[in-house]
Amino acid sequence: MESLTKESLTDRPVLSEKSTGLVLFFRKLGKQKVLMAMSLPFLIWLFIFKYVPLWGWSMAFQKYRPAKKFSEQTWVGFDQFKFLFQDEGFLRVMRNTLAMSTINLVLGFVTAVTLAILLNELRKVIFKRFVQTISYLPHFISWVVAASIVSGALSTDGGIINEVLLKLHVISEPVLWLGKGEYFWGILGASEVWKNVGWNTIIYLAAMTTIDPALYESAEMDGANRFQRIVHITLPGIKPVIIILLIMNLGHILESGFEPQYLLKNGMNIDYAENLDIFVLNYGINLGNFSLATAAGIFKTVVSFIFLISANQIAKRAGEARLF
Repeated sequence: MESLTKESLTDRPVLSEKSTGLVLFFRKLGKQKVLMAMSLPFLIWLFIFKYVPLWGWSMAFQKYRPAKKFSEQTWVGFDQFKFLFQDEGFLRVMRNTLAMSTINLVLGFVTAVTLAILLNELRKVIFKRFVQTISYLPHFISWVVAASIVSGALSTDGGIINEVLLKLHVISEPVLWLGKGEYFWGILGASEVWKNVGWNTIIYLAAMTTIDPALYESAEMDGANRFQRIVHITLPGIKPVIIILLIMNLGHILESGFEPQYLLKNGMNIDYAENLDIFVLNYGINLGNFSLATAAGIFKTVVSFIFLISANQIAKRAGEARLF
């Protein structure tokens, strides 16, 4: 009987690790039917509005004319991409896009993390809520209104920035800030911080609530001051969140915005204000060259995908938090 049992055990097929993993995966799905049902509408929306329109990418390889049928379109291969990479205007636009994206990324992270730490250190709950409310409000202002506020603040005729600098004797006469292209990137970065810094702190404040308060108490008993507790407890506690958000933002490195640049640009700063989205609007959609606009969109998607995958792999090799 013992020999038969052993033989029967050895004759049974052994599942590979991959098969075992699939079995466990489907068992988990079976236990989470409600969550799967809740996810189904989103998956349908994702397929219809995100994946089905990818068929339109074929326009980038055609000399597309809206009035013609698909079978009547003229295929031109990579001509649209060659035109993009050989055009001096496109190279200038890429410079502007990368510069503005980098400035927004760095300033956005630094200011949001700093403000979140400062708010977390406040002990007066009423004052903390007041500061949070004040810092959140600009996020809900339309960029049309926000651009008007920025333009008014930078105006040479009674603008608050010029008035303050004149009073402090930093400048001797009003400066036409939006009339000098080299100032545009800094103005845009400061405007983005003013409008979004409060909103960007929410996720960091949420991450700080997961840190065990006993760590702060132990550090305080050991003689650590407030700055040391921030450096050795708060920042390491929110480090995974910072890395995840950094990876996600690197995936949008070529999306420096559209509304603020479009509303704040003028003939004097256009060489620094025009980014990839405005280029696509001016030289693609407005001129009816949908193929060029599609080619620029594909280029932006491919570059963003490369940045996202590369940043995720770097984080994985470094043993840090990652998306997948």
